Amino acid sequence: MNKKVILVTGASSGIGYDAALELARQGHKVYGAARRVEKMEPLKEFGGVPIKMDVTDEESMQAGVKQVLEAEGHIDVLINNAGYGYFGAIENVPMEEAKRQLDVNLFGLARLIQLVLPSMRERKSGRIINVSSVVGKSVLLFGGWYCVSKYAVEALSDALRIELKPFGIDVCIIEPSGIKTEWGHIAADHLAESSKGTPYEKTGEKMAKTMHWGFNTNYLSSPDCVAKAIKRAVNARRPRTRYRPGMGANTMLFFHTILPSRWWDAIVRVLGK
Repeated sequence: MNKKVILVTGASSGIGYDAALELARQGHKVYGAARRVEKMEPLKEFGGVPIKMDVTDEESMQAGVKQVLEAEGHIDVLINNAGYGYFGAIENVPMEEAKRQLDVNLFGLARLIQLVLPSMRERKSGRIINVSSVVGKSVLLFGGWYCVSKYAVEALSDALRIELKPFGIDVCIIEPSGIKTEWGHIAADHLAESSKGTPYEKTGEKMAKTMHWGFNTNYLSSPDCVAKAIKRAVNARRPRTRYRPGMGANTMLFFHTILPSRWWDAIVRVLGK
């Protein structure tokens, strides 16, 4: 196995933390980036380096990439995992919040790619792994803006894969299904908050309770299964363009593809009843 220099965003918890730890244990030189540096201290035991980074702050991203390049001379793999979900009806979610979600989930990801690409192109080698979601191909009730951000990550990744092929740079997409992390509870709380005092309140509260219930059960997969998919994408000689870890990921997208749109809409609306 060739040891690689890897930069992972959103590495302070959940999928990002598990992936960073898995890769560091495997012997790769991992730089874990997040706002909460103290949460990444365990990485140091395996030679990992926590760095403070906010993917909505240009200066922070530039400084983080510069730190890695000055220390290692190159970045072999960029894993764009940072992201969050603010659920709520399109009518209710403030535009400032919608823009922030796109800033984190899409534009921060895109800007970080721009910052690492020159060194990858120079070496004619590199790998970009973008963490998307099954909702980058389908839509959940009250998940509109989050789904918009992930649909955009899918399109951006496809465009990059075509553009970067001549430079020897691979682009992979990770499309997890529901994963048991704090992300789901935070998104559910946002949904309940944004629905209060609106025509969507009753349905929003029911959906929020369903989400809390779902993320407390054992029906969802653990972050570890996504970390393993990311590890496969990192280590593969010729990586797949898409990996779909997590229970039901392929099944969900299969039915979304074959069912008429109105049938899918009806199934999704059941979650709010």
